[in-house]
Amino acid sequence: MDPLSATASVIAILQLSSKVLGYLNAVKDASKDHEKCTREAANLYSLLTALRFHLEEKNSRDPWYTAVRALAVENGPLDQFKQALEQLQTKLTGTGRLGAAGNVLIWKFKKEEIASILGRMERLKTLVEIALQMDHFKIEMMKTDTGFIRTQIPAMQYGLDSIQSDQDRIRYDKLITWLSSLDFPAQQTDIISRRQEGTGRWFLDAPELARWLQEPKGILFCPGIPGAGKTMIAAIAIDHLLKTVQSTSIGVAYVYCSYKAQGEQSVASLLAAILKQLVQARPSYAEPVEQLHELHRKSGTKPTADDGNDGNRRRFLDLLRSLQADNDMRLMATSRYIPEITDDFREAPTLEVRASDEDVRHFVAGQINRLPNCIRKDAPLQNLVQEKISEAVDGMFLLARLHVDSLLDKRTKNKVQSMLETMHGGFQSLNKAYDDCIERINNQLPDDAALGKRVLCWITYARRPLTTTELCYALAVEPNQEDLDDDNAYDIDDLVSVCAGLVTIDHERNIVRLVHYTTQEYLERVRNNWNTAAQVDFTSTCLTYLSFDTFKRSIYEDQQNYSWIAKHAFLGYAAQFWRQHAQDVQSEVTDLACSFLLDDASFSCATVVTGVLMPKFIPQNWTGLHFAARYGLHILLTELLSRIGGNTTTAINARDGDSRTPLSIAAQFGHENIAKVVLDHGAGIEAQAGRIALQTAAFYGHEGVVRVLLDWGADINRNYGFYGTALQAASYSGHEHMVLFLLDKGAAINSLSGEIGSALQIASLLGHLQVVKLLLSHGADIEAQSEDGSALQIASLRGHLQVVKLLLSHGADIEAQSEDGSALQIASVRGHLQVVKLLLSHGADIEAQSEDGSALHIATIHGYEQIVALLLGEGADVHAEHGKWGNALHIAALGGQEHIVRLLLERSADINSHSEEGGTALQVATIYGHKKVIELLLDSGADINARGGKHGTALQAAYHFHQEAVEQSSYESLETDSVEDYESIVGLLLERGADVNV
Repeated sequence: MDPLSATASVIAILQLSSKVLGYLNAVKDASKDHEKCTREAANLYSLLTALRFHLEEKNSRDPWYTAVRALAVENGPLDQFKQALEQLQTKLTGTGRLGAAGNVLIWKFKKEEIASILGRMERLKTLVEIALQMDHFKIEMMKTDTGFIRTQIPAMQYGLDSIQSDQDRIRYDKLITWLSSLDFPAQQTDIISRRQEGTGRWFLDAPELARWLQEPKGILFCPGIPGAGKTMIAAIAIDHLLKTVQSTSIGVAYVYCSYKAQGEQSVASLLAAILKQLVQARPSYAEPVEQLHELHRKSGTKPTADDGNDGNRRRFLDLLRSLQADNDMRLMATSRYIPEITDDFREAPTLEVRASDEDVRHFVAGQINRLPNCIRKDAPLQNLVQEKISEAVDGMFLLARLHVDSLLDKRTKNKVQSMLETMHGGFQSLNKAYDDCIERINNQLPDDAALGKRVLCWITYARRPLTTTELCYALAVEPNQEDLDDDNAYDIDDLVSVCAGLVTIDHERNIVRLVHYTTQEYLERVRNNWNTAAQVDFTSTCLTYLSFDTFKRSIYEDQQNYSWIAKHAFLGYAAQFWRQHAQDVQSEVTDLACSFLLDDASFSCATVVTGVLMPKFIPQNWTGLHFAARYGLHILLTELLSRIGGNTTTAINARDGDSRTPLSIAAQFGHENIAKVVLDHGAGIEAQAGRIALQTAAFYGHEGVVRVLLDWGADINRNYGFYGTALQAASYSGHEHMVLFLLDKGAAINSLSGEIGSALQIASLLGHLQVVKLLLSHGADIEAQSEDGSALQIASLRGHLQVVKLLLSHGADIEAQSEDGSALQIASVRGHLQVVKLLLSHGADIEAQSEDGSALHIATIHGYEQIVALLLGEGADVHAEHGKWGNALHIAALGGQEHIVRLLLERSADINSHSEEGGTALQVATIYGHKKVIELLLDSGADINARGGKHGTALQAAYHFHQEAVEQSSYESLETDSVEDYESIVGLLLERGADVNV
């Protein structure tokens, strides 16, 4: 690299930065993104200026100088920042908006574009700061130690690369974690690790699989009976595809749907898990995900997908098929024979999953070393075991495992043979196999039998899969225990050993689970025969653990530290899920639960821990009353109030960190019994807590709570906050039944309180068609006006076609005006083509004017070609003027809208008409450097030497525009591309006959 390259690169960036900052400062009424972008660009300008002076002062042979040149390598940090500046410049000066006239520029960046630009700025800023700090350190502290400088500074280039690499890796890891917590690859690794060598070949060799691999957009449905080995076959297929198909251009992704993880496996989370796997396989594809992350980062949200009325499964399949429709994507699914699922795949090729004799024999042969000596030392008996188990399983691989386990305690040949004779296939045999497992557990030593039952109970009824350590410490808790006792914790292998083969460990994810989902179904089915007090046991265990002295003593900051929480294995589960276990056994755990809820130290620790594990889940300053109100624990809440004693009014009206009382919380979550209890104890019915309770209950559609509040005298028309009345709140959320209920109770239908407008306007804004129908049928004022106009204008703004149609059928004034114009003009602003068509078909005035002109002017400003064509086809005046900027042709030329210019010319627009400010369309296009539009106008007969506007002819306009740029920023700071564009346009005009003497 030339010694001057780094300095020259920085100077060029500074010149471009100066120009772009000028453009940024000319933007009017922009967003916070604009402010942040301007601020970051200005900060970088200062840092780069300092770096420039350091570079100019240094000797080019200086090691520090050599290291800093790494910033100027091709596509390095300086290059990336230059690209970001050019993107800003192009978007700002090449806008298609009317507001780009004169010195006023329009901000029209998308969030993801700004996220990318800011990311590049941030990367360069970090590296420049490091470079400056290192230089300053060495100048101040080591001026005379040039030897040290020469030995240490050369590492800077490597350091810069390493820092960038580390930052990229950290950002990537955070991105992957944010995208999805589901770890299906770990599950895949665990499953495939348990594959018996040689099994599953029949599936991989099946012609149906080969056809599926070869057929574009192929689908293969693989049903099987419970226990047939569908999960293992899926894992074998995935392993095969990962090894033979996945490449830089072909991705493989998969999900395992689990009966224990239904709460975590929403449509959105499954899609995110698929995306996560694809990005992990090809990190270079992460940029779109980074843009998605930036969109959600500030609000702390994650992408969502509507689960639909048919539930998660159908919605998930619908989304996958919609993706498949536009891409060559192959889908394979395994499932039980469930009518709804088989119907979904009725047209897909089918390959049944069934335990083959060969696979069963391979499996049993691989288990021989686990069996007693009488089998291991007797080859004929081994063959008999393989033969009998293979015959008995009848396509159900799970039975093979259970039958093998049933031989573990058979230590004579006679006992083995007797057991083999009792083995049969089918579901009855599966139930009998489970019965035998429970019998084996019961026949253990008393302590082992009791422990085995508790282990099965915890795994079966835990609210999520438990880690091995969580289970060990849950079982270590004893009644009335006051603190942690590590010496009371079990070894996980001992816990597995007392469960008769029904429990296994997923070593990849470190969780303990049942061997099969049919095991869960069996244990739930026979729970009354072996454990009737599970929830009491769980709740008591969780509350005892949470009440340990260790957690009372821990400081608040420690509790907020995830590593501190992880150190105490069972703390997270106990804090998150004790209330779910308590829900149905409140009476049995009242004393323990109330003691915990009234213990400020214990309760505070648990709420903080829950907040760390589930961000935004638990607000600050909750009391036990808030907690009980949130989760509908009305028995506990009643008991808490009796224990508080004295004046309960203060306690019952206490506000949490979000200014909510227990009553407003109960209203939000629909807990009618809680509402009655707190009202009986003096809760303020009109307390202004975020939203009053009536408004909150109406917003969330909880009719029972609304009824209770009205019976207690709540004012149905009380106005408060953003939404206004309860009716307006219900209209906002679209709860038709609640709107009808409130209307029947006398709610004022035309109240204009709140910040949006009447109930009708609110429902129109959100597109709640049925609510709009209901309100109109009850006499809502269809012409009521708010700041955003009438219901018709608001619906047109949002593009709610059916609502617009309904309002028009009820006689809405189609010409009503607001600050933004008529419904037609408003629909044109947002580009709602179908709404524009509908309004025109109902006679909307196509020439109605607002501050932004007619609908034609507005559609042209925003570049909506289809709407422009529609308006012209319906007779819009192509010659109509709009203020100093002229007619639609001038506006299109100003914005560089080539296709719209062509369209207007085809409709006989006057190509040489003059506007007050810009002159002819040719002059306007020349001023803003739209070469393609210039060529089109010249090809269409524009007068190249016509005079007009502020600058005279097109040639003079080009010169004046360039001269102003020179005067504003100095010739040296002009971007080379800009100079070339100017010269190209001037050359075009001269070539086409522009007269330099005019």
